[in-house]
Amino acid sequence: MKVAIATSDYFVQGETFINRHIEHMFGGNTCIICGRANGLNPLGKPVFERRAKLTPADLVRTPLAMALGAGVHGTSRVPFGDNARALTDFIQTQKVDVILSEFGTQAIVLAPLANRLGIPILTYWRGTDASKMLRLRQRVRSYRLMMPRLAGMFSVSQFLLDNLAAHGIRHDNAHVVPSGVDIRRFTPGPKAPGSFLAVGRMVEKKAPEITLRAFAAAARGREAHLTFIGDGPLLNRCKETAQSLGIEKQTTFTGALPHDAVREHLHRTEVFLQHSVTAKDGNTEGLPTAIQEALASGCITLSTRHAGIPEAVEDGVNGFLVDEWDEAGFANGIRAILDMADRSAMAAAARRTAEEKFDNALGLARVEGIITRTLTSL
Repeated sequence: MKVAIATSDYFVQGETFINRHIEHMFGGNTCIICGRANGLNPLGKPVFERRAKLTPADLVRTPLAMALGAGVHGTSRVPFGDNARALTDFIQTQKVDVILSEFGTQAIVLAPLANRLGIPILTYWRGTDASKMLRLRQRVRSYRLMMPRLAGMFSVSQFLLDNLAAHGIRHDNAHVVPSGVDIRRFTPGPKAPGSFLAVGRMVEKKAPEITLRAFAAAARGREAHLTFIGDGPLLNRCKETAQSLGIEKQTTFTGALPHDAVREHLHRTEVFLQHSVTAKDGNTEGLPTAIQEALASGCITLSTRHAGIPEAVEDGVNGFLVDEWDEAGFANGIRAILDMADRSAMAAAARRTAEEKFDNALGLARVEGIITRTLTSL
């Protein structure tokens, strides 16, 4: 079976879940439809870039085509004219049997064309597309219009499906399949006592300053060290905060690191911290891959009751959960972990959770099975 993987940007190193689909789905029999291509193609797949330069004829057609798309489909980005013909040629030349859109925002663009060509299309929901985007009435409308055009959909968490359903966006063929983690590469190693790690962009929905202040309140002067991996707009402010709190010797800010370097840090870290919150614009997580990787690495995870995180972290079993913005509770969680005489049982439970729920080899096989059954039933 030939699958066209639809994504917004290609190639993105950090999108391990998408890259795994591109590389391995149905034995790697895939091609790529992307919004933008950055010129890198390490997976060596055929690529179609939807936002390539328009032909002169399409430039003339643009105003009417965008208005028609917005009115009929709820989005002005539906391919038209020469671009639609080029994409059709690509799909037919590649002998595509099914399209898997990795984000709902990409599926609304491609679903009308897929329907015209008689090619089933399914989508994944991963976070922003099923949270922040639902603040836009036009996007909710476009999602509702898209539902009968889809053959099915996946979500990384039940939370996102519930979020969509609350806005009247439902599909009978919907499945929760987390992005997952390679549990053969992410494994527990010898843990450095008192080691804490936070990974991710230094942005509002990760609340790194809460993590930092909570760590200072609970661990200042104790045998504990916190490493932040990631860059972003809040990085410099966090560095200044660490100094003002007097914990600059207990904190390390690495900036962004390659995925293999993150894996090495998780391998030797005892505790993973992620204080995820709902951003002011409504943006939420889906079910963070970093938490799944931390569990696979045997890290006790302290996080928040946010989005799909409670579907991975069981309070008091493989980690601890507090409410969003509960800085004092987060500090108490850090304190409780440091006060634990034996952390091995919780670390073992973390690894067991990843083996049972987040093995991406099993997840990939499940997605393939659902796609195959869906196409057989059409």
